Amino acid sequence: MSNKMNGQMEDFADERLVEQAKDGNLKAFEALVERYQERIYHTIYGFTRSHQDTDDLAQEAFMYAFKSLKNFKQKSSFYTWLYRIAVNLALNFLKKRKKEKGREDFVESSSFLERAESSSLSPEGRSVKKELEEKLQEAIDSLPLTYKASFLLVAFQGMSHRQAAQILCCSENTVSWRMHKARKMLQAKLKLYVKEGFHEL
Repeated sequence: MSNKMNGQMEDFADERLVEQAKDGNLKAFEALVERYQERIYHTIYGFTRSHQDTDDLAQEAFMYAFKSLKNFKQKSSFYTWLYRIAVNLALNFLKKRKKEKGREDFVESSSFLERAESSSLSPEGRSVKKELEEKLQEAIDSLPLTYKASFLLVAFQGMSHRQAAQILCCSENTVSWRMHKARKMLQAKLKLYVKEGFHEL
């Protein structure tokens, strides 16, 4: 296939690429992979916090999608279907290692912590901020998996409650309730630390 055709394929809608991929066009599926691989990677990394595990699970997600493509009825968007595969793989991965202790990776700053960052912070302020980020990730990791999944998709991936509900195969109200409970749990875990930490600044 020519480079011109490859360039044109990149502009095709998901539905058209899916139909072509179902007919055996590997280039069409490759275009879908290229379109979503970065977002799938970041989604899975939010659960695993490990680049190696994320690489493996992302590859597994796309392989599963390719093998299952003929069974995809297109009742939802390809984007939603693929995210559901990725999230389910990540959740199953976490369930399997639930009994393991310790951390493999340290978290990157959450969006709301990044907004709070300032170059004018004193060394003491930067130290407190780093400790707060660590406490935040520990609190997120301690959430029940169903709450954690909703929280990561909405707070970190920027999805609406409706989109997250489609990914997680539950109602929009369920996602809203899980987000409410997740925030309450995080506030309870961080309240004392935030109060004491910033009091020192």
